[in-house]
Amino acid sequence: MNDTVLFHLDGGIATITLNRPDKLNAMNAELLQGAVDALEKAADDPAVRVVIFTGAGRGFCAGGDLSARDTLGSGNTESRIGVLQNLQPSSKLLRTMPKVTIAAINGPCAGGGFSWAAAADLRYAAESARFTTAYLNAGLSGDFGGTWTLPRIVGSARARELYLLSEKFTASDAERFGFVSKVLPDAELMDHARSVAGRLLNAAPIALQRIKQNLNDAEDLAFNDALDREAERHVRTGESADSAEARRAFLEKRPPDFKGH
Repeated sequence: MNDTVLFHLDGGIATITLNRPDKLNAMNAELLQGAVDALEKAADDPAVRVVIFTGAGRGFCAGGDLSARDTLGSGNTESRIGVLQNLQPSSKLLRTMPKVTIAAINGPCAGGGFSWAAAADLRYAAESARFTTAYLNAGLSGDFGGTWTLPRIVGSARARELYLLSEKFTASDAERFGFVSKVLPDAELMDHARSVAGRLLNAAPIALQRIKQNLNDAEDLAFNDALDREAERHVRTGESADSAEARRAFLEKRPPDFKGH
């Protein structure tokens, strides 16, 4: 990692903060690589149970920094494609890592930043948040998976409108579209994200991981195949020590003490 992306671990909650506040956390080469490194660290660290992904200052992420030169290097077309492909796992990690990911969206959220938000499991926005897919206005077609994730969140028709017209929309619009779950006053956004993360910390880790896997499979697999995966995970999860602890805690009318196995 580098100074453009901050990583803080507190009691199982990893907070990853994009840290170019003077540029509204727009993506340059250092920030892009820092995001990959931070997300890989969160995915691989067994001490991390939940990830909050946010931005420093007045913005979440304003997309690509159009003033930065050679963000993808100065090589030929194929080498630049390769560089981007090596950075796009940041979206894959947000969506598929075996930890719940929360996007806490403060201020502008555009382009690649919008795609990052769309890749998270849960999304909450500050009242100041402003959104746009942005690519069309920059003469670009889109990256970091937004054209794949957005239709699955808001539906195909709305996603096509948001990409093809590239209009700006507010936090209340985002809630109305179903892109974010809740809009908070700016001063309450991070407290709410941490509160949700705290609830997830008290849940059975294996069950959370497998619920996330089931939901991801539901977007990719045929129904019969998803049923088979769901059945296998359900039985295996039910055989875990945490599942036995959940049953004991219910019968004994006490909070469960999950160990993650």
